[in-house]
Amino acid sequence: MRPPAPSLDVIAARNSATASAAAAAPSATTGSNLQTINMTDDARDSRSSSSTNSPVLADNEESDFFHVANDSQSSLGVVPNLQDMQVSDSECLPKVTVLPSEILISIFSRINNPSELLNCMLTCKRWARNVVEILWHRPACTTWIKHSNICATLGLEKPFFTYTDFVKRLNLASLADKVNDGSVIPLAVCTRVERLTLTNCHGLTDLGLIPLVRGNPHLLAVDISGDRNITEKSIFAMAENCHRLQGLNVSNCKQISNESMVQLAKNCKYIKRLKLNDCDQVNDSAVLAFANHCPNILEIDLHQCANIGNEPVTALLSQGLALRELRLVNCDLIDDGAFLSLTPNRICEHLRILDLTSCTRLTDRAVDKIIDAAPRLRNLVLAKCSNITDSAVYSISRLGKNLHYVHLGHCRNITDESIKRLVQFCNRIRYIDLGCCTHLTDESVIQLSKLPKLKRIGLVKCSSITDECMYALAGANRAATVRRNPQSTNPRRHEHHLGSLERVHLSYCTNLTLPSIICLLNSCPKLTHLSLTGVPAFLRDDLEPFCREAPPDFTEHQRAVFCVFSGQGVSGLRHFLNSQPEFAQYQLPYYTPLYMRRAIPPNQGAPQEQAQVQAQTPAPDMDGFDDADGVEDDDMGDGSEIALDPGPFANEAVPPPPPPPPHHPIIPLHPHHFLPPHLVSATIGVEIQPEIQADHDTGPPTGSHPRPSASGWDGIGSPVADGASTASMQAQIEEDDDHTLA
Repeated sequence: MRPPAPSLDVIAARNSATASAAAAAPSATTGSNLQTINMTDDARDSRSSSSTNSPVLADNEESDFFHVANDSQSSLGVVPNLQDMQVSDSECLPKVTVLPSEILISIFSRINNPSELLNCMLTCKRWARNVVEILWHRPACTTWIKHSNICATLGLEKPFFTYTDFVKRLNLASLADKVNDGSVIPLAVCTRVERLTLTNCHGLTDLGLIPLVRGNPHLLAVDISGDRNITEKSIFAMAENCHRLQGLNVSNCKQISNESMVQLAKNCKYIKRLKLNDCDQVNDSAVLAFANHCPNILEIDLHQCANIGNEPVTALLSQGLALRELRLVNCDLIDDGAFLSLTPNRICEHLRILDLTSCTRLTDRAVDKIIDAAPRLRNLVLAKCSNITDSAVYSISRLGKNLHYVHLGHCRNITDESIKRLVQFCNRIRYIDLGCCTHLTDESVIQLSKLPKLKRIGLVKCSSITDECMYALAGANRAATVRRNPQSTNPRRHEHHLGSLERVHLSYCTNLTLPSIICLLNSCPKLTHLSLTGVPAFLRDDLEPFCREAPPDFTEHQRAVFCVFSGQGVSGLRHFLNSQPEFAQYQLPYYTPLYMRRAIPPNQGAPQEQAQVQAQTPAPDMDGFDDADGVEDDDMGDGSEIALDPGPFANEAVPPPPPPPPHHPIIPLHPHHFLPPHLVSATIGVEIQPEIQADHDTGPPTGSHPRPSASGWDGIGSPVADGASTASMQAQIEEDDDHTLA
């Protein structure tokens, strides 16, 4: 059996020794031969320790490769051993390991689940270093167990990471009912908190809040609304340490003094958002300080600040270079002088929301000046301003396409003529509330039904309206208009459905009956809220399963007449009414609104008639508009039923209203084509409206954009990266007036 072959380095060493012996003299001594053998062994050992035990090459085996006479030409000097010849490629690593930390952090920041972030953190040390700050950016203090664990980790003497530097947001609103000073003091070790939310923490005092404020000079937004035990000491601490403060909510903090607010305004000049709701102790000096020292203020809410007069309002409008939202609800001392004092050339270019609810001293003159000074108002609330008349509505109509939301509830002097003007010029209205405007009739609602983007309409206690205007609303939402690009040669015609109504408030409209409401339900697929409190036709036991529960504070009488359908209740009501045989006679396949029908025989002068009507009635302005631009207030109630006492200003002289807009001819109609028999005799004549032109609005759907004044209230400004936010600042409370119906 052939022995195993020796290694290459043994062969090379052996041949080298043989060549050296052949070149030596023949008479070499035995000592020399022994020296040669020793050299051979040394060469063998010096080449590789792994080759010392390799078997010797057999006598009958030889390699031509190593038969070289000259040792200098041997390959032993140029060919390395096997260890030297091993491939030394770079380490094969996953590509994710070579990503820069900035990219890894960007990827990890898009993970919203804390447990997934924890898994990433446990992957390797490098990932842990990049994830830990994201995981601790906003610790979830939603339960007391989590709160205890967070406080224990922050209190470690030698933590693996500096967790106290990672916390940027602290929110204890979920634990508000039991939060006290002992719950907050352990969090004072955090030194880089930017947003602090301690809403409705009734047990919290200055002792727990001041250390947290003093240890975080980078605070940007603070929400301590409802913390009744907080005093001016905490405000002075903020003024001393938090010079970068941009958002502050101290609503219902009754122990905060005007002096502390003045000092805060002087030291914190970057304030952008301020909420002083229900701080009835605040007077003109505090608000004037913010107007004079905080030129970048965007939003200020003075709800129920009964001691605020005209001077701070004028100062805010005059000096607020970026003022976007001003709320003066129930500021009873404000009158026309707050707005008439503005200089003639003062234009509040950025003002989008103005809420003057229950400012009962305002008259038409103030409204006219407001429109001159703020021509781009988007939301205007004049609810319970009982002195305004049609003249004010004519002024509001100058806002044109900018107006999206208008609340005129309890403005009892408004008539159909002003609503016609409003619809004619402000055809982008989404939300309108006319609750308790008792002079309005079907004619106003029929005109409002022409608004192509109308989402919510409030008609509470408009007792003069009947089924006919409901058929008009239903018909406008069911009607389809055909549109085609006039510059295109493509003959295809596209149907565009205009149904947009989402909320309809009809409480105490006692003339309404089942047929018109069934028609409205079947014509409005987006309808999610329908209030019919006090409507006799709906006080039925078989409809109660779909009705919302009455609020617990309602009286027995209020519960008896309460009838509000919302969410799934609307869908259930629609299905029930459509499935019951007794209502089958009211389920007509299609309703044509009165104002879109012509009372002339077909093919008899139709083109001329249509051309004449189109010339008389301006088509809606549907030019391109980005719905995401600006702010909207979705707060839409039914309108309170409480009649306010106009007070001594009720008889104040107001300018006479301008002449009404020209009327279009009224053409008699034949409603028997689509109304139930018992309603045919109740119909009235209405004017003709041409088909709505193509809507070329390229903006996103109105329901898809954020609202900076509400859900987008980030405590500083938009986008969120610009500053801080607090939970209570990010949402407006939607007050449904169904809860206050008598």
